[in-house]
Amino acid sequence: MMAIDARSSGGRRRRFRRRRALRLTCAGVLLVGCTGGGGVSPSTSTSQSAAVAPATVTPAVVAPAVKVMGLWSGPEFDSFVAVKSVWERQSGATVDWTGARDLAGELSAAIDAGAAPDIAILPNPALLHELAADGRLVPLASVLDGDPVRTDYSPPWIDLGSHGGTWFGVPYKVTNKATVWYSPKAFAAAGYRVPTTWDELLALADTMVADGRTPFSIVAPRVPGGGGWALTDWVSQLVLATCGAERYDQWVAGAVPWTDPCVRVAFERFDTVVHRPGYVLGGSDRIVATGDAEGAYPLYGDPPGAYLYYLASFAQAFIAAKYPSLAAGSDYDFFRFPTAEAGAVRSVTVGGDIVVMLHDTPAARSLVRYLAGASAQQAWIERGGFVSVNRSVAPSAYPDPVARRAAEELTSADVVRFSAGDLVPAAVQRAWWKAMLELVKGGSGLDPILTALSDPALRARR
Repeated sequence: MMAIDARSSGGRRRRFRRRRALRLTCAGVLLVGCTGGGGVSPSTSTSQSAAVAPATVTPAVVAPAVKVMGLWSGPEFDSFVAVKSVWERQSGATVDWTGARDLAGELSAAIDAGAAPDIAILPNPALLHELAADGRLVPLASVLDGDPVRTDYSPPWIDLGSHGGTWFGVPYKVTNKATVWYSPKAFAAAGYRVPTTWDELLALADTMVADGRTPFSIVAPRVPGGGGWALTDWVSQLVLATCGAERYDQWVAGAVPWTDPCVRVAFERFDTVVHRPGYVLGGSDRIVATGDAEGAYPLYGDPPGAYLYYLASFAQAFIAAKYPSLAAGSDYDFFRFPTAEAGAVRSVTVGGDIVVMLHDTPAARSLVRYLAGASAQQAWIERGGFVSVNRSVAPSAYPDPVARRAAEELTSADVVRFSAGDLVPAAVQRAWWKAMLELVKGGSGLDPILTALSDPALRARR
């Protein structure tokens, strides 16, 4: 089935512009809990080799240039170049990459100009639903059905890339957002134990303060449009852990206001960490002036400047690059974000990139098949900074125990959800980023912030 061309139906283009903000259709984006064989890298056989069959690439494809748009830059883009170069050599085709800073806006502009890419790497499922609702995407059943790679993705992950029961997106590069980084050696030297509940985490922080140490490094990276995204990750994980999956889903969809008592508790818990004396290295001034990579560095000083750093699993790349002599698992590691209370379900928020097709061409089909396969994904895994949900990727493919466990944690979690900061409409997202910075700075207080974020007019602004 061909995707509807960007040049057809001016009314359809206008609808896309009006609805360009990332609209959430709740039932279509919720990722059910991944347990047993239904999650990331579920193969647990220790005898399985990390080697996988070479990718099957169609040679001499017609229309041998594929236009791809995405957000990757720096080391991420370097790894993609290494992965796609194999496909280019084997297929005889080339990838024409367009790097975007505002993917939703630049993709919309390209569609309006009749210059949509053949493939887009979307940063969240909300944009997938927007594009699919406007008829912009190619269903993948005709691209991958009958191919062995189609069986590599468990139903929950196929659901994540589906709209209205039709599969449009391959979940490609996943990030575990329930990782709290620390130094096992520093913990052992101080006699600290890894906390498993929120109360244990606060008790540990109190002990560190009493010992004359600083518990947390927290950052709000300076990026175009605002750096509050790392702070919204805190709240997303706290709401999921505190309120449960059903309430979380309702909150993300706008069915539960931000002033809801349980949502408010999650914000209060974050506010406690940020503003309790002695808890955060450098206080609010450092939070709003420090990048995400730099946030990890104090944990591995001598002595450590801080002992705990909550950031997604991609923080491993920052640590390994800054301190190449540190051994994964013994010198640096992470523990799962604590549960709300003892015995509570293990909840994990995630981020990820989703591969979609906007034009159905032989070359685009060939590239999507290649990227969806275990061979291409394992090549990136070996370079670091990549978590796959392809069931044919063996755990032994991961280069170290920390990277391996970041993937396995998703398999063993009771509940997995996409981070709320990636799902709410764009207007709400921007307002939330700004509100988190205000909260950190101790501005207007929590109640006015939650009331403002609950405003229906804000959610309706597209």
